[in-house]
Amino acid sequence: MGNPKEFTIKELAELLIDMTESKSKAPLPVLVQPGPRNSLADVVGLFVGNAVDLNALTGVTLVLPDRPLLAAVDVRGGIPGTYHTDALGSGGLMRHISALVLTGGAAYGIDAVAGLTSWLGARGRGFTGWGAVIPLVCGAVIFDLTNGGNKLWGEVSPYRALADAAAELVAADFALGNAGAGLGAIAATLKGGLGTASAFDSVTGATVAALVVVNPYGSVTMPGSPTMWAWYLEQAGELGGQTFPTAVTGHAFEVKTGMASNTTIGVVATDAVLNHEDLQRLAMMSQDGYARAIRPVHTPFDGDTLFAISTEAVPVAQEPVTLLRLGTIAADVVARAIMRGVFHAADIAGHQSYATRWGAHLRGSG
Repeated sequence: MGNPKEFTIKELAELLIDMTESKSKAPLPVLVQPGPRNSLADVVGLFVGNAVDLNALTGVTLVLPDRPLLAAVDVRGGIPGTYHTDALGSGGLMRHISALVLTGGAAYGIDAVAGLTSWLGARGRGFTGWGAVIPLVCGAVIFDLTNGGNKLWGEVSPYRALADAAAELVAADFALGNAGAGLGAIAATLKGGLGTASAFDSVTGATVAALVVVNPYGSVTMPGSPTMWAWYLEQAGELGGQTFPTAVTGHAFEVKTGMASNTTIGVVATDAVLNHEDLQRLAMMSQDGYARAIRPVHTPFDGDTLFAISTEAVPVAQEPVTLLRLGTIAADVVARAIMRGVFHAADIAGHQSYATRWGAHLRGSG
């Protein structure tokens, strides 16, 4: 305010440490913090649509951009269900996509990709370089066929119609937990769901965000504890005030009963200008967020898949250290999105939610 005797917070902390002869170090400035929405939509130009079938306990989640997106993908699960992922890989021709589908339904869920492709094509949205409108839609599915919903839909699955409905509902603000493809998701012994998170990095000026459908064979929480595996990444009370671990876990872990109904799928997004090779590396590094938040992960019974997309709006230094920084932040954001998906889920069809089982134990519950 113009007062020459004023201190910055950091300078005041350093002064107090000197005065008290403390061995503590002054706090580092906050360089990374959640975006305004703490969601995928903090990457400007991205919109999300959700639609559900409450009778079948399944749903579809779409990511619709306002322009084509540079895209890459990393697949690590033992039994993935995907569409157009090979075309995004090394040697593939596809580099930009029109939209992305995350859906329930296992093999039936691929109908959602067809539905969104038709919806986009009817509106003239897609690649036009070969004399026709070709919407370039990628997708991935979770296995939610045995979660208690009625899947006796005959020859016509609900996923094409769900994709149409979700496309009409796209917005920057959207529900979490039992929304979209998160409706049928189960995370080991707890209800899974749809989660999102974001981070703005003041060093690069880039935003990184994630959207994840959390349906793993493994667990997001420590055995017999309300504490999530990646509890230390919580930002601004977004997980209710996680309790600190009270005991070492050793090699203990929890999984689902039975070996079907698995797979975690998602997307990590940034506005940083990256080339395709670097975006592929970002996808690979971001999968570490799965490993931080879920145990066990990337199992033979999961189809773990993570897309990476960029709006290519914010120039960043084209140096390996930039990618190192963004990839590290991205993995943290993915882990936070996973935990938020479970945190926001609600009880359904006998599947108990995190809030029901552990909500009263959180530091923010009082």
